[in-house]
Amino acid sequence: MAFGWIDEQAELRRRAGLVRILRPRAAGTPLLDLASNDYLGLARHPEVTEGAARAARTWGGGATGSRLVTGTTELHTELERELAGFCGFEAALVFSSGYAANLAAVTALAPHGSLIVSDAGNHASLIDGCRLARGTTQVVAHSDPDAVRQALVGHDGPAVAVSDTVFSVDGDAAPLTGLAEACREHGAGLVLDDAHGLGVLGDGGRGAPHAAGVAGAEDVVVTVTLSKSLGSQGGAVLGPARVIEHLVNAARTFIFDTGLAPAAAGAALAALRLLRREPARAARAGAVARELYDRLTAAGLEAVPPDAAVVSVRAPSPEQAVRWAADCRAAGLSVGCFRPPSVPDGISRLRLTARTDLSGAEIERAVRVIGETRP
Repeated sequence: MAFGWIDEQAELRRRAGLVRILRPRAAGTPLLDLASNDYLGLARHPEVTEGAARAARTWGGGATGSRLVTGTTELHTELERELAGFCGFEAALVFSSGYAANLAAVTALAPHGSLIVSDAGNHASLIDGCRLARGTTQVVAHSDPDAVRQALVGHDGPAVAVSDTVFSVDGDAAPLTGLAEACREHGAGLVLDDAHGLGVLGDGGRGAPHAAGVAGAEDVVVTVTLSKSLGSQGGAVLGPARVIEHLVNAARTFIFDTGLAPAAAGAALAALRLLRREPARAARAGAVARELYDRLTAAGLEAVPPDAAVVSVRAPSPEQAVRWAADCRAAGLSVGCFRPPSVPDGISRLRLTARTDLSGAEIERAVRVIGETRP
């Protein structure tokens, strides 16, 4: 029977407690949200939603084609210019998703004969970029510049190290200064995914590379998403103008994909301008994360110290993690649930995302529910 093996795989997932399901959410919900990536609380901000609506009224519901045909509007170029300037880079290129931006950056910058040095904790989109690239990939120990340095020793040809700036599972930050130094010793480039840093770290939320002093360097390329702190959808690659020009000509997820919908570009641009005007939002997100961590650990829970806005709480097993998240939901709290294969270390956990707009009472309520429902 065609696809008969799918039933076997489904049974294996069920036995391992790894079945995933879709839960459509209503426009309004009484749940306290600590599961989304809306770090700055901008997804429903009136200025952001009006930016989306205005763009749709002006440019239409869709981009109408690939970026190289009809999918580039004046709005896209405006967003690229302001995003690059805000984050401290020479140029930017907007994609339909952060996933597509990561695939583009890695595959286009790792030709035949190149070496890709990839952190063991990298996001799936970076891993897939490594798999699709024509270079050879070497996975190295997590957040270890010396491991990157050792991998680059003796390689003759183009090389690039690839890392998240803030890792999505535990919310720990990569040692960006050390990674940049290791790459420069061997003439290698550095590609950084700042999905969880933009809007949270750096001066006024300008991102982890900006905070580390590597933004704008000739050998550093950064990818970002517009779907987290900026409350919209899409992604971008930031870097030297010649790198961006190369991506326009060589990145398949740019050349062969329909451009980002104008509404998403308009929402992201409005959010970016709001963040520039209200930089305290970035610091508040980090403060909320630290308060969550302090309260959770004080309650006897095992959590990982947050470097940005992600707080990870360890669970005993995949099955208990799922039950824990479900019990939280029944008690009015929405939290993320990370299990294998999404976690590289095989340890299941609840994943909480801090938001700028969480009140002290909401933080206290979240900690109470998590503690009362623990396995």
